[in-house]
This record gives sequence, structure tokens and C-alpha cells, in this order.
Amino acid sequence: MKITGTALSLNVDDVTASASFAQNHFGFTETMAAEGFISLTHPDAGINVIFLRTGLETFKPASIAGSAGQGLLIAFVVDDIDAEFARIAAEGAHVITPPETEPWGERYCQFADPNGIVWQLVQWVSDPSGG
Repeated sequence: MKITGTALSLNVDDVTASASFAQNHFGFTETMAAEGFISLTHPDAGINVIFLRTGLETFKPASIAGSAGQGLLIAFVVDDIDAEFARIAAEGAHVITPPETEPWGERYCQFADPNGIVWQLVQWVSDPSGG
């Protein structure tokens, strides 16, 4: 199998709100849009993020066409998590978790978009104790 692209497609109630959040705070740009649909790309992420309006008739199978959100997070690895956290928080994004460091070296922070999708930034640190 040769995979030529990657996309994450999420059902949300307000497509424009989630797309605007990704564009304003994470640097995504719109590549395509139609009624109830916006596709975004990022020059560094190697993934398209697509927002579909919950209940869109073209979503198959309809039996699983509920909203994304519960237990879902989108994670991106960055070089300077503290600077990115400060910038995004100052822009008014809803902070879920300020930067924390796990014992295994994962430093992360989290934000929620208007539809409740959690956007997580990660930076791997070599000394989790901070010493």
C-alpha cells in the first residue's frame, strides 16, 4: 500500500468555529469548503483536518454520524511548548491544561475549541524533573 496523504475527519456542530480555531491558533489554512464541510491543511503537520457538520447526509454510515469530541484530542509535537502555550493562551483560546511534564518526558498543554475538540501540544524533554 502506498499512502499519499493523511486526513482526520471530525463531525462537529459548528464547522466554521472549529476551522477558525485551527486557523487562528495553529496556523492551518483552508483548502476546500462547501456547505457543512471545511478542509484544512498545515505546511508542517503533514495532515489535513476536515470538519463535517454533524448529521451531514453524505456521512456514511449514518449510524455513527455523531459529534466528535468525547475522548478525542489532536496532538502536535512542537519545539518550544512554553512559547506556543503563552501565545495561544494570550490569543484567548480556552486553556484545558497549562504545560505539565509527565515522568516519561512528555511535556504537554491542551486547549479546547468551541466544539470541545481538545488540541494538545507536546514537547519531548530529556530531563522530566526539570533539573
